[in-house]
Amino acid sequence: MLKFDYKGSAEYVADYMQGVVKGMENMINMTADRIRTGELEKDPVLTIGKMTLYRYRPLVDESELLDTPMLITYALVNKQYMMDLQPDRSVIKSFLEKGIDTYIIDWGYPAKEDMYLTLEDHIEWYMNDCVDYILKTSGKPQITLLGVCQGGTFSTIYTALHPEKIKNFVSMVTPIDFSVDDGLLFKWSRHFSVDKMVDAYGNVPADLMNATFVLLKPFELLIDKYVGFGAGMSDPAYLENFMRTENWIFDSPDQEGATLRQFVNDLYVDNKLVKGELVIGGKEVKMENIKCPLLVVCAKYDHLVPPSSTEPILDLVGSEDKDFHMFDVGHVGIYISPQSKNTIAPVIGDWIAERS
Repeated sequence: MLKFDYKGSAEYVADYMQGVVKGMENMINMTADRIRTGELEKDPVLTIGKMTLYRYRPLVDESELLDTPMLITYALVNKQYMMDLQPDRSVIKSFLEKGIDTYIIDWGYPAKEDMYLTLEDHIEWYMNDCVDYILKTSGKPQITLLGVCQGGTFSTIYTALHPEKIKNFVSMVTPIDFSVDDGLLFKWSRHFSVDKMVDAYGNVPADLMNATFVLLKPFELLIDKYVGFGAGMSDPAYLENFMRTENWIFDSPDQEGATLRQFVNDLYVDNKLVKGELVIGGKEVKMENIKCPLLVVCAKYDHLVPPSSTEPILDLVGSEDKDFHMFDVGHVGIYISPQSKNTIAPVIGDWIAERS
């Protein structure tokens, strides 16, 4: 018969509470400047509507920059500064140290008047204008395009429509095949009415989207996460990292209604990208048109974009130069885990450098 360890349990609770008391002291002394994000210097170079294109200031001499500039396209559902969340785990910093001339799109915070923006607006207007600006100001004939999560889907579509402008394509944790059954998000999205949600809200509130993501892993994200926070908050460095991540998670833009409606119905429900049936701006999106070098990066423990959704791109494009890397992290860990700065970013940076 198992015996309950009263003494050990009491000692654990006492130690835990001592840590919480110390952690509360740390929180009282916490200041906003200690949890700043996106500290790398960058300049706004193009603004269209709510969207801003930034160019990061190089960390090497201009003469040492690689020949091909790079544009990063992030998802609409979160903010792009996750790529530069903190100095010791900044993916962007690794790229800059490699000499990659790096640009990034900030989609901004949509307002009511943006509810009718579509996928075509984001890909054929915003993205295309950003690419053309970089080509014009740099004097280069092509760019490297790096797409992250939903931004990777946008980038896949863009590269298929404009292959002549893209020299290299990097796909990070990107959903491509939406028919997979790995993960609740893909299952749920095929069975709930996005039309009713958009009709009711116009732009879908960020809080509603965040609640949905939390419910994908409720015990881990509502219980384990904060129990672990209580155990670790006595360490100032842990507390700062936790607060940075929380600030990013809940700094979420609302979702433009027409874009969300089209993304869910055309991709999650009908899987048109893989089927070759997706039409953007009157043009068919054919993935076999992608013939540039392709690097696919996915996260083994990704519950939002499982590898089974990402990998099919390798068989659908026309590229001959294709590489695939899967890392032992989750969806967010691809950007902020110790591996992100030490392993993942160098792999991507080296791959780009060899082809730039």
